[in-house]
Amino acid sequence: MKKYSIGIAFLLFFVGLNAQDTLSVSINKFKKIKVDGVAVVVGKNIVLDSDIDKFKKELQQRVEGKIDITDCEMLEELMIQKLIAHHAVVDSIIVTDAEINGEVQRNISYFTQQLGTMEKVVEMYGFNDEEDLRKELFEIQKEQLLIRKERSSITEKVDVTPEEVRTYYKNLEKENSLPEFSAEIELAQIVKIVKPSDKEIKRVVDKLNDIKKDIEDGYSFRLKAIINSDDPSVSGNGEGSGGKYTITRESGFIKEFKEVAFSLDEGEISEPFESGFGFHIIQVEKIKGQERDVRHILIQPKISPEELIASRDALAKIRNEIISGEITFEEAVIKYSDDKETKNNKGLLLNPQTNDTHFNLTRMDPTLYGRVSNLKAGEITEPYYDEIRGGEKMHKIILLKSKVDAHTASFTKDYEKIQQLTLQKKQEETVDSWSVEKIIDTYIKINKDFKKCKFKNNWKKD
Repeated sequence: MKKYSIGIAFLLFFVGLNAQDTLSVSINKFKKIKVDGVAVVVGKNIVLDSDIDKFKKELQQRVEGKIDITDCEMLEELMIQKLIAHHAVVDSIIVTDAEINGEVQRNISYFTQQLGTMEKVVEMYGFNDEEDLRKELFEIQKEQLLIRKERSSITEKVDVTPEEVRTYYKNLEKENSLPEFSAEIELAQIVKIVKPSDKEIKRVVDKLNDIKKDIEDGYSFRLKAIINSDDPSVSGNGEGSGGKYTITRESGFIKEFKEVAFSLDEGEISEPFESGFGFHIIQVEKIKGQERDVRHILIQPKISPEELIASRDALAKIRNEIISGEITFEEAVIKYSDDKETKNNKGLLLNPQTNDTHFNLTRMDPTLYGRVSNLKAGEITEPYYDEIRGGEKMHKIILLKSKVDAHTASFTKDYEKIQQLTLQKKQEETVDSWSVEKIIDTYIKINKDFKKCKFKNNWKKD
């Protein structure tokens, strides 16, 4: 953007973080480094000297470097976050361990998927082990959930009228400060999952039954897992080593896995069952209240090269039917696509960061960007192979449904975006008013190095 309200930028930054953003920012913040000085204490919360620089860099990266703020302005925004977190506790905002652990597990699962193993995640971010990482993330996620819930309670009644939206836009226009929106696209897909043969499925189930019988006859589940399991964590040293996991009902494991694990008694081994990752057997080693120590063996059915070629050719035929006009893309989605999430949505992909159908070309997954960036609206990719890490194998075609080039904001074309910016500004003003009142009753100590700052609010209580 040409100019951007610092407050709105921070609102987007702190409230708009998705799971992977949160983990990336938070881990980088708490990466093992030499302990530095305390810049400010707000209630029982602190801001370190290093936090200021780190969050400034993260913020600039998130808004594409188009925001110029001072360290004092950055510190004040961090102080507001700490103030909100402090009063969330004062106001008895409830954040359950289940909620926190759910966020922690989702974040860890995402980065494990990206890097391959838990060991690589721990090593990359400089923690001693997985337990150390989880403890640090627990505290980070707890504070962020408190901030999110308290901010939501502060702004829950805030709304904007069409006239307020128009006034906000006109003011930006008058100041020559209209935002620049990046190029956006909408994508739709057809997915054909490659299914293993009945013969191959029988082979896998028979093998798991044989392994189960061996274990019941006294063989070590751990050794059987190391020898036979297709779980990539089985040979590591952290979670998943030897097939062992500690889970709760809120853990980020697939539904089928948890349902079977919580249906077993201590020591019992399940029958072979299927999930999106393959076929499993599970043994419950120990029940500890809401937690269970389990071991599992995963075997994935093999897909032959001939089956992969047949799947690709079948999807190529569907693509040709669409291009020739024999069937529309939307009709083909309903008739042929195996993807449950998009099948009933005309094949449209949802952006996981915004939860709508628009993708910012500059912030897309690089692999997906490479496949669609040169398409024109209405064009369809050739069939290509894809797979869930360690899970289902598939072929896809993607339609570039619409494309809007980078442009300066237009009131008519970008009304929803302008409306959201207007709402965010009003929410920011509401939080500012709330902060003015709360600062008076909150313990605040500012390091002498920052007492020279000219804050917007009376943090110094002069």
